Amino acid sequence: MHWTLVIPLKPLALAKSRLSQAADDAVRPALALAFAQDTVAAALACAQVRDVAVVTDDVLAGRELSALGARIVPDAPAAGLNAALTHGARTVRSARPGSAVAALNADLPALRPRELARVLTDAAAFPRAFLADAAGVGTTLLSAAPGHALLPAFGPDSRARHRASGAVELDLDAVDSVRQDVDTGDDLRAALALGVGPHTARQAARLLRQ
Repeated sequence: MHWTLVIPLKPLALAKSRLSQAADDAVRPALALAFAQDTVAAALACAQVRDVAVVTDDVLAGRELSALGARIVPDAPAAGLNAALTHGARTVRSARPGSAVAALNADLPALRPRELARVLTDAAAFPRAFLADAAGVGTTLLSAAPGHALLPAFGPDSRARHRASGAVELDLDAVDSVRQDVDTGDDLRAALALGVGPHTARQAARLLRQ
C-alpha cells in the first residue's frame, strides 16, 4: 500500500511557542521551517509514501516545502490542527478517492525513511491506526486506509483520544525517529541525539553559537 501523507503546518511566526525557553522569537520560525523541511524530505524518501500534502497558509513555508516536492494545500478552514488535517485528507481524496492517507506531524526533524516505512507497513493492516509520541501522551502519526475517514483528534492527550476513537495503537520498537516530535528544548536535544536532518542541523548550530 502506498500512502499520501498530510502534514499540517501553522504560520511560522506562531509555531513552536513551547520552545521559547530554548529559542527566542527571532529563531523559532526558522527552526519550525527546518523541522518541516527535514520531515517532508524524509517522508518523500520513504518507499511507502506516494506523495505529501502540506496544509499551510504560510507563504515562505509553502515555497520551501513545494521546492522539496510537497503539494501545498491552503488551510481553507483556518480552524486549527484537526480541521486542517480533515480538509487536507478530503482534498487528497477528492482527486483520488481510493487513497490511503496518514496525518504526520511537521516537527519530526530526525525522521528516518526506513522507520517511517515500518510504521506505514504495520498501519496498512488496520482501518485506522496511530503511533504514540516519545512522551507516550501525544500522537505523531494517524492513518486511515482507503474507504475510512481519518477522524483526527490531535491536541492534549491525543494518544488516549485516538484510542477511544477506535484507532489501533501501533506497538512498535526501533521507530524512535517517527515518535520524536519537538515541542520543548528537551525534545530538541533528544532529536539531535538521534540525528536530525540537514536543515535542522544548520539551525541548531546557529542556536548553539548564540
